[in-house]
Amino acid sequence: MKIFKDLLARIQAIPTTISLLVLLAIAILLPLAMDNYQRAVLWTTGIYVLLGLSLNIIVGYAGMFQLGHAAFYALGAYTVAILNIELGVPIFLGMIAAVVVSGLVGFALTRPILHLRGDYLAIVTIAFGEIVRMILVNNVGGITGGANGLFGIAQPSIFGFTFRSVLSHYYLVLFFIAFTIIAMRRLENSRLGRAWNYVREDEVAAEAMGVDVVRAKATAFLLGSAWAGLAGALYATRITVISPDMSKFLESVLIFCVVVLGGTGSIPGVFVGAAG
Repeated sequence: MKIFKDLLARIQAIPTTISLLVLLAIAILLPLAMDNYQRAVLWTTGIYVLLGLSLNIIVGYAGMFQLGHAAFYALGAYTVAILNIELGVPIFLGMIAAVVVSGLVGFALTRPILHLRGDYLAIVTIAFGEIVRMILVNNVGGITGGANGLFGIAQPSIFGFTFRSVLSHYYLVLFFIAFTIIAMRRLENSRLGRAWNYVREDEVAAEAMGVDVVRAKATAFLLGSAWAGLAGALYATRITVISPDMSKFLESVLIFCVVVLGGTGSIPGVFVGAAG
């Protein structure tokens, strides 16, 4: 036991920046020695890492129970798919639209329900997820493809390079994961990040100390929902086929488990949960 304790102490003594750089180097080099199936597994894990990081803002930082997160995942996927298939919008522009649409829908959802807490908030978000799924299944507006979903989504292309291989899609997801971690670490130490922590620990005390609780909650929902939309867009452009099953309740539960199993509010914990 003493050996393991000494090893753990040495690992904890390593500066965070160095640890992250080592992990990044491993993430870049590891798939080069793998076959396409193993790369696809890593890519799927990366998608769930993004989803976990997005839900971690809502559950881990702000302390709100969100059990309909898969709805925003599906919204992002359907946004980029519809824009590309129906209007011919380039994929990366569609990704931006997916982030905006998912974020705005998440913000609009929170306004009437921010007074709810705990189980009551969880029930409302579950209901929202089911509403989104039923809209997609019933092909409301005639653009969602119904139960069959949408297919024929183009793959992303930039400066003449098209992301066709599994490896290229893996590195695309890895780029967004690295960007997300940098952004979240800055948020953790910002005024907004501290406000989220106060709201999570004691909402009444936070409000009494002058924290704008409504704004803090709404911002958490907006950012978390927007990033879930990005994960959905990345999924759609790799698979090129999407269906309403993306927004089912069990998918939301799985994303929730990714955050909870690794420890809420912990970025490394999200990686542990996604890998598990």
